[in-house]
Amino acid sequence: MSATTMAGALADVMAELARLDDPKVRAANEKRGDDHGVNLSRLRAVATRLKTQQELARALWATNETSARLLALLICRPKDFGRGELDAMLREARSPKVHDWLVNYVVKKSPHAEDLRLAWTADPDPVVASAGWALTSERVVKKPEGLNLTELLDIIEAEMKDAPDRLQWAMNTTLAFIGIEHAEYRARALDIGERLEVLKDYPTPPNCTSPFAPVWINEMVGRQARM
Repeated sequence: MSATTMAGALADVMAELARLDDPKVRAANEKRGDDHGVNLSRLRAVATRLKTQQELARALWATNETSARLLALLICRPKDFGRGELDAMLREARSPKVHDWLVNYVVKKSPHAEDLRLAWTADPDPVVASAGWALTSERVVKKPEGLNLTELLDIIEAEMKDAPDRLQWAMNTTLAFIGIEHAEYRARALDIGERLEVLKDYPTPPNCTSPFAPVWINEMVGRQARM
């Protein structure tokens, strides 16, 4: 695609996103820290129509607009991003929804996922570190071989209580998944959760599972037993 054609395609998509921007959706999203006003179902419909377009995805990301970046993550080809490119993208992704989609839709499918997991988990930036813990949770469930679960629990026990919100949430998720998926570590995971009381009072809607690790672990283990 020529530069002129790409510029035209980008302008058309950005104009469409502007038309889809809804002030009510934007106001609701802003309460959660996200600065965009496009309904996500409509955004996904645009992505379905565009299909995979890596060059356009990179151009959309470069706009620094949240709705454009979310669309970019839906139409990109995850394996085409280099390690350094993904690292830079994560450090730019301060919108919670962009951060979440980048990790879950792109980085998890990348051949660089494990290398980035190790680097990000140890990063001093808590937002970056939270991405490393999200990748760690994925491994706890899907590929635990080689993980030192005792060491992970040691870190969670020492650091989760005072961690910033997003990092705390990610570490708590890892704690819960260790307790759910690995029976030999369940008692310790429950004990850590009970003592630290992280997210114990988190408001949980009816018919939803609390993110408080002991409740979450017991609920999911109970469901597995009933299956």
